[in-house]
Amino acid sequence: MNNKLYEEKKETIYPETIEKKGYVRDYISGRIVKATPEEIEAVQVFSKQLIEDYSYPIKNIQTRPQYRVKQRPSGGKEFPVDIAVFSSEEHNFDNEYIIVECKKKNRKDGRRQLQDYLRFSKAYLGVWFNGEERLFLRKVEKEGKVLFEEIPNIPQYLQRVEDIGKFKRKDLKVPHNLKHTFKAIRNHLAANTIGATRDEVLAQQLINLIFCKIYDEKFTEPEDMVTFRAGLQEKPKEIKERILNLFTTVKRKYKIVLDENDVINLDDKSVAYVVGELQSWSLMEAERDVISDAFETFIGHALKGSQGQFFTPRNLVKMMVNILDPNDNDLIIDPACGSGGFLIEALKHVWTHLDKEARNYNWKERDLQEEKMAAALGNIMGIDKDYFLSKVAKAYMALIGDGKSGIFCEDSLEVPKNWNEKTKTKIHLNDFSVLLTNPPFGSKIPVRGEEKLKQFELGHKWKLNKKTGEWEKGKLKDKETPQILFIERCLQFLKDGGRMAIVLPDGIYGNDNLSYVRKYLLEKGRLLAVIDVPIETFMPNTSTKTSIMIFQKLPKRKIQDNYPVYMAIAESCGHDRRGKDNGKDDISKIAEDFKKWQKKNKIIF
Repeated sequence: MNNKLYEEKKETIYPETIEKKGYVRDYISGRIVKATPEEIEAVQVFSKQLIEDYSYPIKNIQTRPQYRVKQRPSGGKEFPVDIAVFSSEEHNFDNEYIIVECKKKNRKDGRRQLQDYLRFSKAYLGVWFNGEERLFLRKVEKEGKVLFEEIPNIPQYLQRVEDIGKFKRKDLKVPHNLKHTFKAIRNHLAANTIGATRDEVLAQQLINLIFCKIYDEKFTEPEDMVTFRAGLQEKPKEIKERILNLFTTVKRKYKIVLDENDVINLDDKSVAYVVGELQSWSLMEAERDVISDAFETFIGHALKGSQGQFFTPRNLVKMMVNILDPNDNDLIIDPACGSGGFLIEALKHVWTHLDKEARNYNWKERDLQEEKMAAALGNIMGIDKDYFLSKVAKAYMALIGDGKSGIFCEDSLEVPKNWNEKTKTKIHLNDFSVLLTNPPFGSKIPVRGEEKLKQFELGHKWKLNKKTGEWEKGKLKDKETPQILFIERCLQFLKDGGRMAIVLPDGIYGNDNLSYVRKYLLEKGRLLAVIDVPIETFMPNTSTKTSIMIFQKLPKRKIQDNYPVYMAIAESCGHDRRGKDNGKDDISKIAEDFKKWQKKNKIIF
C-alpha cells in the first residue's frame, strides 16, 4: 500500500486524531466510522486486501462517503455500496468496475443483493464478503439479458479478467494477509462440500491441496505456467483432474508427510474453489506469520479441545521461545507438539540467529539457506500421539521450513522401547538442550497401565511422613493425570544443563497435596521463573488457570539451596474470554523483562 498517501489523506482531509470508543478509522478514507461487526470483520478487512494483496490504488477505491448505485442511470432510487472500485481515479458511473458488498447475510441472500447492485451499475465484477465467506461474480450481457457467473477470484490490478488462472510462476504475488482467505475457504467447504463435512476431514483435504500448491511453486520454472490454477472458462472437473495428477506426483515427493492412500476426495466444485482462492499467491515467499495465521485459522476449527487439543496463543509461544533463546547449536523438542506451534516459532528464532551470523561473517545467501535447512531438518523434533495432529505438524513444518522429518506420531509417555523404530532412531532421553511444550492436562484423560506408570517416580503414590517432614514414595498408582507425568518425562528428555518452558495448571504450584511434585522438581535442577498468565489466555477453549514454568535441569552437585527466581504476573493476554482481540497484552513484554533480570543475576544458559 502507498502508506504515505494514506497518511496524507488521514491527516489533511480527515484530521480526527482522538479515537472514539466504539468507532474505528476507515482504512481507505481515513474517516472515523462506527465499529459495527460488519465494518470490523468485512469492510475493513477486504479494503486492506484490495490494497495490499490485489494492488489496487487507494485513489481508485471509495468506502466513505459510501458510493451509491442507481436503479437507472438517469435517476431513481439509490443504494449505498460498502466498497466501490473504479477503473480510474474518477469515481463516476462510467468508471464503475467492482462492487463489494459486505452485509452479514447468508450466501444466497448476499448473492441476490450483489446481483441487484451489479444490474444497477456499470461494474461487471462483484464480490460478496461477510467476514466468513466470499463469492466472486462476473456480469455478462448476452442477447439483451444480464447473466451472472461465479469466477475463481477477481483480477489483480491491471490484470484482465480473461487472464485469471493464467499465471506464470514469476507472476505469483506475495500475500500480506491470508488469514481471511483460509477462513473463507473453511466456511465455504463446510457449507457446500459434498461428502465431507467434518472439520478434521476438511483440514486434511486442505493440507493435501496445500502440498500440491507448494510442490507446484517449487518445481515450476519462472516463465512456465503453474499447474495449480483455475481458469475462467475451465470446468471444475477439468481443474480437479489436473490437481489429482499433480497430487500423484506430490505423494512421491513428500512420502514422509503423505501416505500412498491419501486422497483428494473433495467434489469438483470445492477443489476449483480452493484452487481459485489460492492460485495467485506464492505461499513459499509469504511472510512466515502470514502462513502461520492462515494455517491456524483453518486447522483451529478441527481442534475441539476434548483431549487438550488447541493452539497455544502466539504471543505466549513467542514469549516462551524468546526466554529460552534457542540457537542453531540447540537440539529442540516438544513432546506434546500438537500442530507444531512451538516448533515453528523455535525454528524461526533459530533462523534469526543464523541471519545475524550471516551478516557478521558475510555468508553467501546459498550458505545461509543451507544452514537454515540443516537446522530445520536436524534440530527440531516433535511428538504427538494424535495421528491427525502429527500430520498437521508435519505439513506446518513443511510449509514454514521443510522440517518435516522430525515429527513423529507417538505417545511421549509410552515406554521408549515401544516406540516406532524411526522414532527411536531420532529421539532419545537425556539428549535435548531446549524443550517447549503445553502438555494435555485434566483428570478426564488419565494415564493408565502398569508398564507406563512404573517408568515414573511421579507415577507412584507419595505420602508425607509427619515425623520427618519428608515425602516418601509408595506403591504404584492405578492412574495419573498427564500433566504430572509430563513434568518428569520432560526432565528425562533434557540433558544436563538443558532448559524447558512448560505450561502447567496452577495447582502444580499451590496444591498442598502436590508438594512432592515440587520437591521432585527442585531436586532435579533450578527453577528459573514462574509466570502467571490470565485465565482468559486459553479461553474460549478451556478456563483452566495456568502459569508458565521455566526450569533448567542440572547435575545434583550443581543444585543450589538458595537462588533468585523470576516471578511475573500478566494481567492481560491480548484477547477476551470469547477469544476476541482487545489490544491489551502484557505477555509480549515479559521476555524482555526476563532478559534484564537474567543479566542482572548473571544467569547463563
